[in-house]
Amino acid sequence: MEWTIQQLADSAGVTSRTLRHYDDIGLLPPVRVGHNGYRFYDADSVARLQRILLLRELGLSLPVIAEVLDRERDEDKALGAHLRLLEAERARLDARIRALRHTLDARAAADGSLQMLLEGFNDPYRDEVIARWGERAYTESNAWWHGKTLAQQRDWKRDTDDLIAAWIAAWKDGQTPTSPHAQTLAARHVDWLRAVPGTPLFDGDRDRSIAMLTCIADTYVTDENFTATYGGPLPATFVRDTLLEYTRRSM
Repeated sequence: MEWTIQQLADSAGVTSRTLRHYDDIGLLPPVRVGHNGYRFYDADSVARLQRILLLRELGLSLPVIAEVLDRERDEDKALGAHLRLLEAERARLDARIRALRHTLDARAAADGSLQMLLEGFNDPYRDEVIARWGERAYTESNAWWHGKTLAQQRDWKRDTDDLIAAWIAAWKDGQTPTSPHAQTLAARHVDWLRAVPGTPLFDGDRDRSIAMLTCIADTYVTDENFTATYGGPLPATFVRDTLLEYTRRSM
């Protein structure tokens, strides 16, 4: 059996112009062309058109569809590749949407200090984080940070400030690194670090977690910015020694 271009178009729910275009690009040529110039299609043409329309509906471009059909490429692989492209595009758009929302929230808050919240979670330490813990630790922690709303970021910053204030208060109260209160603070500190994806603590890697916690504890004393955050060399040393004691006892 054969069908004219108009009959096939009407049956498939497309226009004859679409079928002519498919013919022009070699995607769906007719089985024959009559002396009057009419295009005719057979059952194989109908089956091929059904596959074309299905793949088109799934978002594949015409050149990719042609390659799938003419070179007998695996349709599952082609669809899988297309899905990965769509997912990457969705991730890119989601990131842009989050950034725009953050910007609007920051403008509404009219708080210049919020610029820190708009930056990456560990951008200032990017090279060091990658060198010590790998690219995944950096990218996943940043993705986790940017996935938060501005309100969630501010809550996290507030919890961090509360933790730091608790450390300073414990040192002023004369707590020692081995005291129960200090060790409770250390456990709280470790839980705070464990919440960050991509880190050894988050992954539950014991040996690398100990190495990471030891490194961070030392940084509180050796990095002047961290030392200032904890109120100076003496309280920062107290924090370091307490965390190191915690690793010996509990990890």
